[in-house]
Amino acid sequence: MLTRRIGGVEVSAIGLGGMPMSLSGRPERDRAIDTIRTALDKGVTLIDTADAYSADDTDFGHNEELIAEALKGVDGVLVATKGGHTRTPDGGWGLDGRPEYLKAACEASLRRLGVDAIGLYQFHRPDPDVPIAESVGALADLLDEGKIRLAGVSNFDPAQIREANDVLGGRLASVQNQFSPAFRSSEPELELCAELDIAFLPWSPLGGMGSAGQLGAKFAAFAEVGEAHGVSPQQACLAWMLAKAPQVVPIPGASRPASIADSADAVHVRLTPEELRRLDG
Repeated sequence: MLTRRIGGVEVSAIGLGGMPMSLSGRPERDRAIDTIRTALDKGVTLIDTADAYSADDTDFGHNEELIAEALKGVDGVLVATKGGHTRTPDGGWGLDGRPEYLKAACEASLRRLGVDAIGLYQFHRPDPDVPIAESVGALADLLDEGKIRLAGVSNFDPAQIREANDVLGGRLASVQNQFSPAFRSSEPELELCAELDIAFLPWSPLGGMGSAGQLGAKFAAFAEVGEAHGVSPQQACLAWMLAKAPQVVPIPGASRPASIADSADAVHVRLTPEELRRLDG
């Protein structure tokens, strides 16, 4: 497994996104556990989760608990979780970026994950009612207190990334933004992360739940390049992302063992400069 770095921690170049295993329509628990363990067998050492990955407000924290169960007795895996999103009874999403909320959310995540310190804790999404500096300041406090080992942000624009890094005193370890063939508007954030040597974690890199399987049909170039290498369009997509910068660590979501096994194998695909230009286009 090819490796990359988040902060000072070496991780697999492809991570596992846990969200599909906990939202409405999620798989049976045994299949979810098998998916996580298949990722480990393939050399994946980064698992992305969040306290809000749940069906609704009644099982808040479901994904963190699932991952904690699957990782019992396993060392060497960086678990990245997030706080700042809330869930509503109808399955909707809310925001709460208040420092006191984020600190309480971190404490709850520590309990669910069963750890003394969270490997990577990320502020899930800016709250328009709370200044960025106040929200990210809570992460700085958690770092200083040893509650988290690395701090990151998610769904931030370039100006917000720079502000977050300043508030953290240059300790911003990661930025997790949406990026895929269908959603390329995060290129400026990716380029900034490469400039600042901050890990960039594309979420929904294959197009998101319900769309990943159609990637090749929607974007023929990825299907054709994949076919030339004898791999899936999804592998071609992840290889394209990995080639963009050493700071890129895609975190494709999965709810089936076969999906994460296919994604993990993308590290073996080497695209030519001509193929990269074609996919960039």
